Amino acid sequence: MSVEQTLTSAPTPEVLSRPLRLLIDGEWVEGTGEPLSVVDPSTGEALVESASAGQEDVDRAVAGARRAFDEGPWPAMAPAERAKLLWKLGEAVEAAADELAMLETLNTGKPLGIAKMFEVRGAAESFRYNAGWATKLNGETREVSLPGDWHAYTLREPVGVVGLIVPWNSPLAITAAKLAPALAAGCTVVLKPAELTPLTAVRLGELALEAGFPPGVLNIVQGLGAVAGQRIADHPQVDKISFTGSTAVGKHLLASCAGNLKRVSLELGGKSPVVIYPDADLERAVEGAAMSIFGNTGQVCAAGSRLYVHETVADEVLAGIAAKAQSLRIGPGLDPQTQLGPVISEQQRNRILGYIESGREQGADVLTGGAAVPGGGFFLQPTVLANTTHEMTVVREEIFGPVLSAATFSDDETVTAVVRRANDTIYGLSSTIWTRDIARAHQFARRIKAGNVRVNAAGGMDANMPFGGFKQSGWGKENGREGVEAYTEIKSVAMNISGA
Repeated sequence: MSVEQTLTSAPTPEVLSRPLRLLIDGEWVEGTGEPLSVVDPSTGEALVESASAGQEDVDRAVAGARRAFDEGPWPAMAPAERAKLLWKLGEAVEAAADELAMLETLNTGKPLGIAKMFEVRGAAESFRYNAGWATKLNGETREVSLPGDWHAYTLREPVGVVGLIVPWNSPLAITAAKLAPALAAGCTVVLKPAELTPLTAVRLGELALEAGFPPGVLNIVQGLGAVAGQRIADHPQVDKISFTGSTAVGKHLLASCAGNLKRVSLELGGKSPVVIYPDADLERAVEGAAMSIFGNTGQVCAAGSRLYVHETVADEVLAGIAAKAQSLRIGPGLDPQTQLGPVISEQQRNRILGYIESGREQGADVLTGGAAVPGGGFFLQPTVLANTTHEMTVVREEIFGPVLSAATFSDDETVTAVVRRANDTIYGLSSTIWTRDIARAHQFARRIKAGNVRVNAAGGMDANMPFGGFKQSGWGKENGREGVEAYTEIKSVAMNISGA
């Protein structure tokens, strides 16, 4: 395999014409940290230089967010007005779809069509969907058994200043999935995009100011996780953290947030199982299983990275997935024919190759792939490993790349036995079963220890469906009512009206 450079001729987005700055309290400012070079993973070349926030920059951003929450127009703004602003931002994102998709593709390497369809459309939908929640958050009256006459009720209030820490794999969509419910709930925000992928966050900040968001409501601090991210987690004036990233970093953030007992939402790693039975529509199952691990070059927390396929159809299924892997056109995301872009960095590619080598050493068979793609950029062959066992590192640890670990099961294994194997992991983010047996599907859904279950489908994420993991895949949910309520606190009020 080789990489061909047949790129679209679309104009370069204007945001790339100058160094990126930080957005603090309504103003674009320079950072005090060492500037960051933003790289195109399709070429390995620099796209633009970005400001980098030091601790003092984060402190100013938090102070701006604090003022906007405690004293500014945001807490006094009617919910309907917040809803209008969120809807307006969603419309602005959709209007800038071509520009935002190109920025996302340049920054992450993913195919342009995918960036536009998933990232931009998903972001616009997040803002529009959560706009509706701004007017629908409420407490309720409660009956109490205290002596006398009481009027008791609850209030649902915004938690305060929130720090949003976003990863590099789907920057725009994940940013919107956190930012929209936080703003709908009435919180103010300090957003830290991943240092590798700040482009769409900066452009989104521009769109938010143009839409009319007051100063301090949205602050954006590009920078290193160990500096800017750490300061957000440590800051005593930040009331909540929402983080998406690795389980290891999530555990570290928990310790940091203990200082003022910040509320914490964590969407962490996964090692999600895909189970295929012989009665499934095998053509759909093969396509779904392949794209569940190869989509976005495997850089997906919910990727279906562990395959369990019935032994009677294993040869057919594995041959089909391997053939799909070999047919995928690898190349730069701006090439309209590209189906599989690069991984995010040279470091990430080397990490993935190390996992593949460990699989070989521990006895896995490489059916296809297993190597870097010659040429510029950080390209990698999609890889299928067969005859894997649960003792292997490739089965137990999250690789975060286009590497599928496959094993078989037999008629002797009940659904309970298969699910027991699928549950044998520290993670519990997502899961998929392919079968026409409705009873089996329901049994699987009830017994699998995962926050998300898909039946005969590789995707299935929607703004109204809560998303989040069990076990070491995280705390809390995003999307749906649960996603916006995560940015609120409940207050109980009891009024003794005896003798009134």
